[in-house]
Amino acid sequence: MLPYSTPERKEREFAKRDGRSIEIQRLIGRSLRAAIDLAKIPGYSIMIDCDVIQADGGTRTASINGGYIALKRAVDRMLKERKIEVSPIITNVAAVSVGIIDNEIYLDLDYEKDSGADVDMNIVMNGNFDFIEIQGTGEQASFSKDQLNHMLKTAEAGIRELIALQNLY
Repeated sequence: MLPYSTPERKEREFAKRDGRSIEIQRLIGRSLRAAIDLAKIPGYSIMIDCDVIQADGGTRTASINGGYIALKRAVDRMLKERKIEVSPIITNVAAVSVGIIDNEIYLDLDYEKDSGADVDMNIVMNGNFDFIEIQGTGEQASFSKDQLNHMLKTAEAGIRELIALQNLY
């Protein structure tokens, strides 16, 4: 996260990373590794940088979505330059946030909604709409199995839209 991405200036992270940044980095890495067959790019490493310019809720999910596009573009370039013969991309990856505020389910919460949500969840799915990761918590209240299922359906609808957009490129 860049220094002025949050309302209060955040220190640059050179030698010392805070727990939040490490957790976000690990989530993005797990999500993007699910999209690619690393055995098809022996001898290569692909590094994806996700700089958060403005942290307004959904930084994890936005980084996963942008990271997938960056990964796909890197692979396309490697194919064009004949560094690899076959695309190692297995599937799309997309992520959204969902939450419950006053018993209403919201998709893609901004900071204001996210900070006041009763329940907050990040969902990462692949192109088959299988789950890669679910991170959810009852921030202010518990939630029922029916609410969870409704949040998962809402998330899938949002992810379907994102994957459709990804497939345009």
